[in-house]
Amino acid sequence: MSVIPWPLNPSSRAQPAAARASAPDDVAGLAAALIQSRQTILPKRLGGPGPSASELAQILQAAAHAPDHGQLLPWRFILVPQAARPPLADVFAQALLERDPAATAEQAEQAREKAFRSPVLLLAVVDAERGDAEIDLAERTVSAGCAVQNMLLMATAQGYGSALTSGKALKAPSLRALFQLAASEQALCFISIGTVLSRRAVRARPAAGAYVSTLDAERGVVPGF
Repeated sequence: MSVIPWPLNPSSRAQPAAARASAPDDVAGLAAALIQSRQTILPKRLGGPGPSASELAQILQAAAHAPDHGQLLPWRFILVPQAARPPLADVFAQALLERDPAATAEQAEQAREKAFRSPVLLLAVVDAERGDAEIDLAERTVSAGCAVQNMLLMATAQGYGSALTSGKALKAPSLRALFQLAASEQALCFISIGTVLSRRAVRARPAAGAYVSTLDAERGVVPGF
């Protein structure tokens, strides 16, 4: 697997014009290296500094290039700045106690602590009804997933670590109330972005043959491609 150096810096603008002109135009290779270098870094392994305002704007703008049948914009992202983390922490603790009234004070505090981990925290939300009702939730969710992946890749390109986190708290009424979600909206996941403090070894990825098959006109669906 070809992995680009960390932190990733794909820009060649700092090079002299002559060097840029003579460099091979390997856009596909750069894209492959970027994709292969993305790694989930859990929020507890992320710290400051986080993306600057301009870098965050670049990350958010990357979402706009996701496939969006009908141009519904069926998803949105809610930024949770540091000043808003305490209410979110309260929601995490409350959601835990609603699920498990026997939870200890220590467990509740651990749930609260999750709200404060990464420098940048966003909630991804998908809307099942916005725009054309003929476009179902599955397609909208695929679009949201593509938007999220674009953001993760941009964060990787900037040299930051990132992760998606979910959990039962996403369905808690208190969380829905905090983020003022409409009845047609679902909270998909939290997105955490920050500087990598530590990382685990890159896990092995499956080869394409493990998840790709081909529809053969005579034999039906057969493994491989």
